[in-house]
Amino acid sequence: MPRAAVLPSIVIVGRPNVGKSTLFNAITGQRRAIVGDEPGITRDRIHGTAEYRGRRFELIDTGGIVPSDAEHIPAQILKQARVALERAAHVIFVIDGRTEITGADRDLARLLRQLGKPVTVAVNKIDAAAREDLVHEFYSLGFPDVMPVSAEHRNGIDDLLDHVTEGFERTGKEEPEERPRTIKVAIIGRPNVGKSTLLNALVGEERVIVSPVAGTTRDAVDIDISREGTDYVFVDTAGIRRKGKTKLMAEKLSVVMARRHIRMANVVLLVLDATEGVVGLDATIAGYADEEGRAIVICVNKWDAAPDRDRKAFEQKVRDGLKFLDYAPITFLSAKSGAGVDRIWPLVSEAYEAASQRVPTGELNRFLQSLRWEREAKLLYMTQPSVRPPTFVLFTDRPAELHFSDERYLANQIRKRFGFRGTPLVIKTRSRRGRK
Repeated sequence: MPRAAVLPSIVIVGRPNVGKSTLFNAITGQRRAIVGDEPGITRDRIHGTAEYRGRRFELIDTGGIVPSDAEHIPAQILKQARVALERAAHVIFVIDGRTEITGADRDLARLLRQLGKPVTVAVNKIDAAAREDLVHEFYSLGFPDVMPVSAEHRNGIDDLLDHVTEGFERTGKEEPEERPRTIKVAIIGRPNVGKSTLLNALVGEERVIVSPVAGTTRDAVDIDISREGTDYVFVDTAGIRRKGKTKLMAEKLSVVMARRHIRMANVVLLVLDATEGVVGLDATIAGYADEEGRAIVICVNKWDAAPDRDRKAFEQKVRDGLKFLDYAPITFLSAKSGAGVDRIWPLVSEAYEAASQRVPTGELNRFLQSLRWEREAKLLYMTQPSVRPPTFVLFTDRPAELHFSDERYLANQIRKRFGFRGTPLVIKTRSRRGRK
């Protein structure tokens, strides 16, 4: 018997033109499926073999399914898809995240529920953080596992594969064969707080121009570092200035680029100047990272030159000035002398792991039942559809959103139970009877 026959099978289904073939190509790493804007390009089943973290599986791309369409070709596509679905270990139901749920989507969801197979809804074409709010509408299809992806840009593919291959047997190629993980780290802060000096201290050599003149770094500088089995990509961004002071186009562009690099990072190092304390611009810059949902480590630089080296008092000033970053760890260092720089590595790793952590739905619902909740809104159940940042969807019996204080209480309790140190949490509320 051929080996492919005994591999677990993952089947990609969805109505025409939602991006199934693009997802197939992204997972297999081959252009086996033709991709185009014309609906219905894929008519036959397309098979491929893929491997994710030592788990080999067969991947099947089906034609666009329209269950109620009486035309000959859609009927044949449905027949072909049924054959694949009958022996599927897992089904990826692809939905176009930029459109409303259609009747064909609901019909297909009904068909999939009847099969009794594990189904994950992949909400495709979610290529920006702002669009992730659209994902939660798709819980109405009746499947608990809903994940945002962008097949074209490969966003969310790892999280999707982590989930759908969970439980698959590993092949003989164990962990040493896997590529080391890569953590993208952006170093941000006001001009002249020591960002470039810190990067040089982390790299261990003079790779970045360091100057006491504020604003020396105009472009972002990428530097790759391998350390203890992990690859790091550090980005030293230009110092972000107040909007009123960014008169030159080059300076304005550097702010835009710095914000873009924050968006693309996994972890952000927010550098503060111990000799100047926490100022308003520090809070503005920190806000950019928090808004983008990035994991954050606060680095208090120039600690050896601080006028009053009382760590507890300074940490309280940081907490008072950056109240919204109460989840971020604080470390004190001198990039110039190298003192305390080594403490950054485990903090970056911890923040990345926290931002990547996913709590199973069963554990979340046991957590909800253990809460002492005395508000009017009844908490029904909770799921975690995505990571980086960890995002939770809470279903209640009320159409109104929870009060900010209630959301904060929930976030604090989630941290108390599950950790998540170093990363912001996003809590979305939905009514079981309607939309958010």
